[in-house]
Amino acid sequence: MPGAVSVSGENASMSAGRLLSVLLLLQSRGRMSARGIAGELGVSVRTAYRDLARLQTAGVPVYAEPGPGGGYQLLDGYRTRLTGMSEGEARALFLAGLPGPAADLGLATEVTTARLKLLAALPAGLREEAARTAAVFHLDAPGWYREPEQPPHLPLFVDAVLDRRAVDVRYRRWREPQEVDRRLRPYGLVLKSGVWYLVAAGRSRIATYRVAQVLEAALSDESFDRPEGFDLGAYWAAYLEDFEARRYTGTATVRLSPRGRRRLPDNVPPEVVQAVDSTATAADADGWVEAVIPTESTEHACGELLRLGTDVEVVAPPELREAMATTVGALARTYGPGPGR
Repeated sequence: MPGAVSVSGENASMSAGRLLSVLLLLQSRGRMSARGIAGELGVSVRTAYRDLARLQTAGVPVYAEPGPGGGYQLLDGYRTRLTGMSEGEARALFLAGLPGPAADLGLATEVTTARLKLLAALPAGLREEAARTAAVFHLDAPGWYREPEQPPHLPLFVDAVLDRRAVDVRYRRWREPQEVDRRLRPYGLVLKSGVWYLVAAGRSRIATYRVAQVLEAALSDESFDRPEGFDLGAYWAAYLEDFEARRYTGTATVRLSPRGRRRLPDNVPPEVVQAVDSTATAADADGWVEAVIPTESTEHACGELLRLGTDVEVVAPPELREAMATTVGALARTYGPGPGR
């Protein structure tokens, strides 16, 4: 087909999203050069030319104005409009690729409606491409071997975050007293491995709360402003880094069989697997390697390593080796021959 451009090898989702960005740029800015479009989207000028050609092929009336001050623009009167989109649907648009989390947030209906309106607003060519993309991508956020949490107060926190309203909560924590009352000023929500967390300012600092641990919640009359420059993504990255630093308080030296090393990813956290990969010595005649791994506590490390059975041996520290031996001995007594067996 004349003017058709191949996009083989390119991520279809990224490509479709960028084409919509080009279309909206031309609609909002008017005339733009290919170089200007490339700069706005962080792509090469060649990619910008290709995207403009694809829009033309899809039926979008984009035409070029040659000469100094020229560029690309849409035919006068052409506009792509999201007719009648409500505030809730506009919020849901940012979660259009995440139907599971959107349902958790109480926006399932808005997501469906927003998708239909977005598709209806696109030219036929892009509409078909967007539909193909949606049909081949699916997000399943929770980890294996556990049921996803369904925190009942999550929609309330969505309203609190967006409206900047303080919330009075009763929260269950791990240390005594377990149940505490707090007034929180929510700054944002984070979904991590199927678990929702609330980032909020409390009495004296910003902290992270597991939403499923909130027993009661009610919006207050207090309004607040987030600190200028607060970045939720940057906060979360720093929180995870600090969590990992506090989580692992010691190390252990272990020997692993070839099968034990293969089984690691299914039985221990990624940090332990990475530690083995980076510290493993050369394999001995039987293929066993020695490595140093991070540990949270003797009890936790013992339980974690026992999953590997005879494919792991603890070399050090002595207290962990002793804990392993004690546990294995107790198991042997429980399952070994004895009266009545």
